[in-house]
Amino acid sequence: MSSLKRMVLKSFKQLHRTRMRVFEGDERALTAARLKINEEYHKNKHVKDEEAIKAMVKFGEDVERELRTQVIQAREVKPGVFEAKITKDTIKLNNIPYNDNAIPTDGISGGQTCCQDVAKK
Repeated sequence: MSSLKRMVLKSFKQLHRTRMRVFEGDERALTAARLKINEEYHKNKHVKDEEAIKAMVKFGEDVERELRTQVIQAREVKPGVFEAKITKDTIKLNNIPYNDNAIPTDGISGGQTCCQDVAKK
């Protein structure tokens, strides 16, 4: 098997493994993701240009990383209360509370400090 075919197959399998982890327990999402992955790879199987194939493999790797790190599932456990499924790969960012009165100082108006400035301190 050529190294290019191996790269494509590895990308395909990795996407499916990630799909299984990210959407575990959600049959509807699992099926939709499986169909979409298979459709995209099938649609492009005729491509012969090596650079185009490498670009598509790179795109598949990027999609896999986004699925793994950015997608979370939440389910309602009781009315108004949700439980989120966060994995070790999920990227967690600091949450800065919104301040309706915060106005970036522009040197003219002397407004209140911006919430971004408060977070830096």
